[in-house]
Amino acid sequence: MSLPPQNKTTKYEHLIPQIVGLCDNPQIKGILVILNTVGGDVEAGLALAELIASINKPVVSLVLGGAHSIGVPIAVASNYSFITPTATMTIHPVRMSGTVIGVQQTFEFFDQMQERIVAFVAKNSNIEEARFRELMLSVGKLARDVGTILVGEEAVKEKIIDEVGGLTQAMNKLHSLIQEAEAGENI
Repeated sequence: MSLPPQNKTTKYEHLIPQIVGLCDNPQIKGILVILNTVGGDVEAGLALAELIASINKPVVSLVLGGAHSIGVPIAVASNYSFITPTATMTIHPVRMSGTVIGVQQTFEFFDQMQERIVAFVAKNSNIEEARFRELMLSVGKLARDVGTILVGEEAVKEKIIDEVGGLTQAMNKLHSLIQEAEAGENI
């Protein structure tokens, strides 16, 4: 159900009950997550990533266009991830628009949120926490900002994404993982 425009909500929050329904449906054998996002609400996005990572069915993700900001944890939450050759991933520190209270607790809150993202990405991909943090805090790569943009193969070389590929490769991998799951093998 979609809330009216005056209510604060994100598209990620709309997906959570739908994913629960997919997991509860015995006819659904696997899930393909296709991403093209500029990012958004950190809490809702991280909740969605945690949900995807805990699905008890094979999950494959495919980054088309982009998986920026909180889209990075969502992309790596699957059992196996793909990125198209021209798709991008923007890795940057947690940001907030609007009024921010200039006290130490605000910095600590942002730092804690950022560390949750770093830990999640490192746990669900093959990149080391230190390297991901380095990409996140890199200067000179984004105009007037901190962070890094990775294109296709670069995301694979950095060990964030498993493989460069498109829809056919992602579907083939999903079918393969479904067969392994049905044969009783671990995914």
